[in-house]
Amino acid sequence: MRLEKLAKDEDSKISGCQALYLAENGMFGIQGIEADADTMGNVENLLPGEGVVFIKPEIVIEAVRRYQVGR
Repeated sequence: MRLEKLAKDEDSKISGCQALYLAENGMFGIQGIEADADTMGNVENLLPGEGVVFIKPEIVIEAVRRYQVGR
């Protein structure tokens, strides 16, 4: 599936994580820091294949802004 990067953590420079992508199916894909097992225990109704990652709010806000204006 093709992904288009909408926003990335400016502090991570060239490599590193925390980015938000728009997938060709219209869904967002998030690259972030994986939650540990203790944190995952707090997630309700987690289905097989689902997970939780952490990402800075500023990245989400920037990605949504770019999405709304058509990138």
